[in-house]
Amino acid sequence: MKVLSDFFLIGTVKTLLFPKYGEMNKIATVNDEGQVAGIMADPKVCVSLDGTTVEELTDEAARANLAGADMVEVRFDRLFLVRPDPVISEEEEGERHKIPEETDWETNNFDTVDVSASISALKEALPLPVIFTVRPVSEGGFFPGVEEERISVLKEAIESEVSWIDLELSIADATRKKLQKTATAKGCKIIASRHDINGMPDSETIANLVRENTGAGDIVKFCGTSHTHGDALQIVEAAHALKGEDLPHSLMSINSGGDWARIHAPIMDQSLVFATLKNEFRLSDKGLVNVRDLRDAWTLLEY
Repeated sequence: MKVLSDFFLIGTVKTLLFPKYGEMNKIATVNDEGQVAGIMADPKVCVSLDGTTVEELTDEAARANLAGADMVEVRFDRLFLVRPDPVISEEEEGERHKIPEETDWETNNFDTVDVSASISALKEALPLPVIFTVRPVSEGGFFPGVEEERISVLKEAIESEVSWIDLELSIADATRKKLQKTATAKGCKIIASRHDINGMPDSETIANLVRENTGAGDIVKFCGTSHTHGDALQIVEAAHALKGEDLPHSLMSINSGGDWARIHAPIMDQSLVFATLKNEFRLSDKGLVNVRDLRDAWTLLEY
């Protein structure tokens, strides 16, 4: 598992440093025994489930619980996905079965999913606290309906008193305030999220996003898309800028370098880290971390 390469130097040095920043950007001091000094954050770990049926989500949630997750994210928009048959290709090693990328999967119409029955079944079956998400296509999701239909699903989830609800900051202001008010009344905590599926803003913009939206939810979440390692470092810089401000946040990116902020979340004051049950080859190239590997990394690094 590639944990330390390209990011931190640990061992004989006295500090944890970002590789290109030098002494001026120390993150945490290390004592003579190699232990990280001072108090670090204790982030919660959320496994984002990949299932496309209630049964699959239930099975994954049980496995996530055993793997060390504190909570799970139910991507309700994935229930509309139509999982295709594997594509069979002839290679030197023989036949290879490959599933097309999810962005190429078809989606069912909104009325093909019984929203009430699905929410009820999930609420009854899942063993962990749930972050309920209905991600729109504009932010990397798969919801096939119009915004009014998506809001209706979010409302129903809130009424069911789900543990957490993900309310994108892109939701129309008046509508979002109503959802937030209802969620608060129902004791449902809020993830105030923004997802940039095309690129990555600079670190100052990301940090200010957290500062300016702390009242929009219990945790402010941002996920960007890294095209270079420099993009991924914007997440790290933003987390460093926010360190000590006591603003609950979860910052991450996808693609290469996206695993850095997840692996080193405890010394970056992250409140919540998203992991996966996937365990495929070169998973880090997608910016993802398997939940067991994440827990092992934190133990190895003594976080």
